[in-house]
Amino acid sequence: MSLRRLALLSFCVLLAACSKVTQENYAKLSAGMAKPEVESLLGKPTDCSGALGMSSCTWGDKNSFISVQYAGDKVLIFSGQGLK
Repeated sequence: MSLRRLALLSFCVLLAACSKVTQENYAKLSAGMAKPEVESLLGKPTDCSGALGMSSCTWGDKNSFISVQYAGDKVLIFSGQGLK
């Protein structure tokens, strides 16, 4: 394996290990937080959907995730599962 491929593989593994979907970041969420604040904390969401001024965004995967529901661009409620 070339040094370049090894470096790229190491970078990908390191990046995956640096997930922002953690108990520590979940504890920093609060009702009323602005959407840009949440995205600054958690990064770009994995999935978002919504209608009529309400939206729901999720970060993570089916085993470990944070879900945030917004009214406008403010956090209404949030939940998490499998956080470490």
